[in-house]
Amino acid sequence: MAKVEMYSTMFCPYCARARSLLQKKGVSFVDIDVDAETEKREEMVRRAGGRYTVPQIFIDGEHIGGSDELYALERAGTLDAKLGVGA
Repeated sequence: MAKVEMYSTMFCPYCARARSLLQKKGVSFVDIDVDAETEKREEMVRRAGGRYTVPQIFIDGEHIGGSDELYALERAGTLDAKLGVGA
């Protein structure tokens, strides 16, 4: 199974949406709260190529983007393969 990291905040509806999809897939992920760990926000921006909104999602070190991009992968039928789940 892939290593999934998500930079997020607790009260972000897009973060909640991304969490929900990952949980539905049965995927373990590291959820990094950039409000609680403020030093992680700079790390997120650097890793995400300057993007500063949350969530920012990485699968096996590859920057996927945010919730919209995660759901786009799901609609395209390529998310399960990236996550290493499913048939």
